[in-house]
Amino acid sequence: MVKTKMQKSFAIGLTAVMALSLAACGNSDNKSNEGAATNAPKSTDSGNTATATTDSGKKVTITFQNIYPDPATPAYKMIHELTNQYMKEHPNVKIELDTLNTDQQKVKLKTQAASKEVPDITIVNPAAQMKPFVDAGLFAPLNDMLDQDGLKDTYQEGLLDYYSFDNNVYALPDGNNIEVVYYNKELFEQAGIKNTPTTFEELLQDVKILKDKGITPMAIGEKDSWTGSFLFMNILLRTNGGPGFLKDVLDGKKTFEDPAFVEAVDAFQQLVQAGAFPDGATSIDANAGGNIFKTGKAAMWSIGSWETGAIDASSVAGKVGAFQFPTVNGKGDPNEFMLAPGSAFAVSANSEHLQETKDFLHFFASEYPKKQFELKNAVGIGQKVDGDLKAAGYSDLAVNIAGLFNQVKGGDLAFDNTMNPATAQVHLSSIQNLFVQKVDSAAVAKEHQTAFEANKE
Repeated sequence: MVKTKMQKSFAIGLTAVMALSLAACGNSDNKSNEGAATNAPKSTDSGNTATATTDSGKKVTITFQNIYPDPATPAYKMIHELTNQYMKEHPNVKIELDTLNTDQQKVKLKTQAASKEVPDITIVNPAAQMKPFVDAGLFAPLNDMLDQDGLKDTYQEGLLDYYSFDNNVYALPDGNNIEVVYYNKELFEQAGIKNTPTTFEELLQDVKILKDKGITPMAIGEKDSWTGSFLFMNILLRTNGGPGFLKDVLDGKKTFEDPAFVEAVDAFQQLVQAGAFPDGATSIDANAGGNIFKTGKAAMWSIGSWETGAIDASSVAGKVGAFQFPTVNGKGDPNEFMLAPGSAFAVSANSEHLQETKDFLHFFASEYPKKQFELKNAVGIGQKVDGDLKAAGYSDLAVNIAGLFNQVKGGDLAFDNTMNPATAQVHLSSIQNLFVQKVDSAAVAKEHQTAFEANKE
């Protein structure tokens, strides 16, 4: 059961956040934070995993495909600082970064997988999205690497299950997030909106008020079609009265022509028709869409909590709060969230430098939580972190998000993490199409059901 597993996983996430909130190191000095930032191993230099690369002296180039393209974000700084650190300590190893936005990376990886030329390290999403790659034997099991230096124990309990098949772990997640609605307090005040919406009707009213004031209500970059789907799934989570709609479809208990799904399509189209999103949203990629919010040009942004650090590093830092997605037509619990156990790092089973690649990824994963903490980007990561958010200088927004984690009662994974890729692609295109034309909701539901039945496994 998705809800049960995620409740367990996010309960551990809560523990991690509480550790962040309650640890009494009481020192905001960055140097002090380095020592208190993580339970992860401090270095691989003296560990077993570094030995093979260091001792061999063999010149090795490792390709690291990633989805951190924005130089303004902490994630970009993290990957560059860690790879540069590793190359400095291991001069025989060169890490080549192949940096793409999310949809570009997904398309490129599919092409590479078809020719069995997966990069040494690549990015995958959990469960249904990565299963075809595992079934095709493209990823190497990482159990041996995780067992070294206690690395496995640095991950929140249950999180690695989403990346495991037949008792083998095939990828290491970068996060364990929830979807929230960020809002610009200054723009809300400018529009005369005093409270954040708790119902869908209030959300639509706020959209109208903001629109009338000449303010873009909600940022989005729907050229990368996952963004609209991620938002849509919040509505379905509400109209269904709770989590589990897609699982019920998979189990044959419901179809996509169920009233809850049709109602969700209708509500989503209300948002579009109300002018909630930027003009030409389908021609804007996810990063550019996010920048509309991060440059103060949109009042709201419904996205994963992984953006907290990036918002704090942007020009709207200090002006942003966050709230739960509201109820829809009186249905749903705001403390049930769209859950995002994160994208994850997988290693090619056909890598010419398999051991060296595992050595580097072990270093990367070991240093990851400490580096993210230093960069004020540790809220929502998938590994345990010891540290005090306030004392470390984290923002009120980060504390706000940590508080929302504490309220998680469960939720759903994204559509494309749950359904097979063929059905998911039809869904992504169908939702994307709603941004450019109004479509009969019953027809959208039937399109989904037809795709599901045609691609049953």
